[in-house]
Amino acid sequence: MTTASRPEPEPKAAAELVPFVDGDFHVLAPALARDPQYNDRRLELRRKLLSLAKVFASRAKAAGVEFDVRTSLHNPHAFNHNQVKRMWAYACRAKKEKTRLKQVLGSDLAKDLDHAYKNAYLCVALEHDAVELSLRIHADAWYDGQNLKNRVTKEGLALWLALLNAVPGFRLRLHDWKGEWICGKLTREKLEEYVKFYVPAEHALVVEQRIAAPQGARGEVLDPKFPERAVAALEALVPLYRFSAWSQESDFLFPGR
Repeated sequence: MTTASRPEPEPKAAAELVPFVDGDFHVLAPALARDPQYNDRRLELRRKLLSLAKVFASRAKAAGVEFDVRTSLHNPHAFNHNQVKRMWAYACRAKKEKTRLKQVLGSDLAKDLDHAYKNAYLCVALEHDAVELSLRIHADAWYDGQNLKNRVTKEGLALWLALLNAVPGFRLRLHDWKGEWICGKLTREKLEEYVKFYVPAEHALVVEQRIAAPQGARGEVLDPKFPERAVAALEALVPLYRFSAWSQESDFLFPGR
């Protein structure tokens, strides 16, 4: 992902839950990814994802966590390597929390913090054959990864283990490694293994649920109730986000500070 400035503003979209349709997945097929004639149709999907993210953010705010929401580009552009094979909406720390973190990190370390992927974030993404619901800490969001690692080092694994096992249906992943840690079935030993190998700034940390949606078998994700299910899944990840990401309530970034 490039650090270039975003080439366009977010589209307008109301906070509402709109069902997905088969065409939402079709326009992300590899054969169409570079074709600009599908931009208008992909823009419809972008608005739909933004609407869903706004519903989630509203509920999260009512529960005490504030997020800013953004979406990925719907048109082929240098920013996305001139192809659109995946579209997503994501919720990351709100502006005032970024300001607090910048004060902790200092201007040099925090200069790129406005890029959403340099923060822990919650994500709903569509590909032509799948839907992903996830919590992601990119390798470049090293301060959130380090905050998490410092916290479990200081407090132990018990609470993190409980939070991960409270979201069955998700799996914990380490970067692009083949190993996986299944939420709901994790043991202390398995989580110790993960922490041993996880290095913030080198590895991405992901807690994800992927729902297969191949052509001809998309009934599950086309169900009118699916957007509500997606929001509920993101809400279920909020306790993990609050535990992991740096904030005033979870400040473990610089031990002894």
